[in-house]
Amino acid sequence: MIAAIKPSGANTRGLLAYLYGPGRHDEHTDPHIVAGFAMLAMPDPGRDENATLTQLARYLDEPVRLRNSEFGKKITDHVWHCPVRAAPEDRHLSDAEWGEIAQRIVAAAGIAPEGDDLACRWIAVRHADDHIHILATTVREDGRRPKLHDSGIRVGDACRQIEKDYGLRCLKKGDRTGTRAPTQAEMHKAQRLGWEQTSREWLQNRIRAAIPHASTAAELLAYLEADGIAVKARRGPSGDLLGYAAGRPGDLNKDGEQIFHPGGKIAPDLTLPKLRGRLEAGQPEEHPTARRNRPATNWHQATEALDTFRTDLTDDTHAQAHITAFGELLEATAQKAPTHLRAELQAASKSFARAQRSQIRAEDRAAHAIRMAARDIVHTATGPDGSALAALIAALLWAGIIANRWHDAKGHAHQADAARQALHHLQAAADQALTPTLVVLEQRQPKEGAQRTLAHDVRASVPDQADRILTDPSWPALAALLADAEARGHQPHQLLKEAAAQRELSTARQPARVLITRLQHTGRNPSPNPRAEAARRRTTASWTGQPGQSTQPPTAPAAPPNRPRR
Repeated sequence: MIAAIKPSGANTRGLLAYLYGPGRHDEHTDPHIVAGFAMLAMPDPGRDENATLTQLARYLDEPVRLRNSEFGKKITDHVWHCPVRAAPEDRHLSDAEWGEIAQRIVAAAGIAPEGDDLACRWIAVRHADDHIHILATTVREDGRRPKLHDSGIRVGDACRQIEKDYGLRCLKKGDRTGTRAPTQAEMHKAQRLGWEQTSREWLQNRIRAAIPHASTAAELLAYLEADGIAVKARRGPSGDLLGYAAGRPGDLNKDGEQIFHPGGKIAPDLTLPKLRGRLEAGQPEEHPTARRNRPATNWHQATEALDTFRTDLTDDTHAQAHITAFGELLEATAQKAPTHLRAELQAASKSFARAQRSQIRAEDRAAHAIRMAARDIVHTATGPDGSALAALIAALLWAGIIANRWHDAKGHAHQADAARQALHHLQAAADQALTPTLVVLEQRQPKEGAQRTLAHDVRASVPDQADRILTDPSWPALAALLADAEARGHQPHQLLKEAAAQRELSTARQPARVLITRLQHTGRNPSPNPRAEAARRRTTASWTGQPGQSTQPPTAPAAPPNRPRR
């Protein structure tokens, strides 16, 4: 059940005309009052043919008229409007039930507290099966104004209890971190102009996409202006930036002037102070150009930055910072990913935006490495190779799982749901990114004897998940990758232990695939045989500093083979 409080100015008669009228699409049928203040004395134009809308408006406005006659300054904002709608799948509610629901909502809001005979005058009009409209005039019988601060939260809590008491669909409790729903006027305007999104929704997406490109609030506003977005900065006498508002090109008022939306009205986490905290936390880069000119390194560094995601979520303020920065890295990856993966990654980024914010204050400096990785990626001139991208997307998927678990543990219902939606898109992107690698690896899988040896390594390194790994359809590809790593000097059992330690495999849908993406990242560099490396160090030490002799040490003998040839 959704109750949306809408302050509606001072025209009580005008709102009644809409409630008792046919509606914009003739959807209003049999409008009538189901509950209200002093029902016996109240005229109902829907049931009494002699009653008029003007009479009803005068009855509701009487306390307002009396107050205005006693005080010089007239009240011009006394109309309180709250539509209350049941879910489409909810059962049919009777007039009596809707009346009880309306009484509980006005009591929770502070319009008419239970047992208060001097409360505001109000009515609940029903003109459809699935909803009612509550109209109130916000001047009490004693001339005082009701206390409506935080009434939306109290009404929301009342709706959650009503859902339980009446057996209706139960919605998630709000936490004041969600964006404001588009108004009907905004939606109608977008439809009229042929826009798929309202202006505030469009601006939110563009600002989030710009965040990884900037390191200061001033850079962010400059980037938005360069992207064609209208920006109005608010500055103090000293010239310091105090706030900002943004406008969508073509979004004009009736006078043809650009409409601007303050950052906090676009989304709660897009105010200037919060953006400044995210962008300017941590130390600046010493050599940003050098970092951004190494495309391959940048993608691998992003994966490495996510390796600490799990351990850094032990402190709540650090956890919130990492989840926020994770959203920025996800957005940066979506912008630079190949075309065939971009749609899923962009959908994941958009879904995860709700999971980036909660009531917990973020210690933004804690997530500096992830945030810098996002900035490096969006400034990289070329895209990643297939294995680097597959490893990063797999790391993003795992970090998203951890974020979802953290939100679940904290009782953040909206954020956990948003993270789960993002995970569906990330999983699809991860499967697509890894497919070309699997095809190549499966074409050169090791011979049967070598696979048996590698299977022994799997059982020794990951005993709890060995059976699942070895029966995974991607096991031949994993065996090929382990053989390649061993040829470069790695020890397969050690690589498997390290990869398994970076992510638990019990919840993995296909554990062999998870290990492939991890091994592609950790095993990308050659690792010399330990005994050969030790011999090299001893030889180097014995030859250093001896006069008359060459400074080049002899080549260390290769370690004897101790595994079957592939």
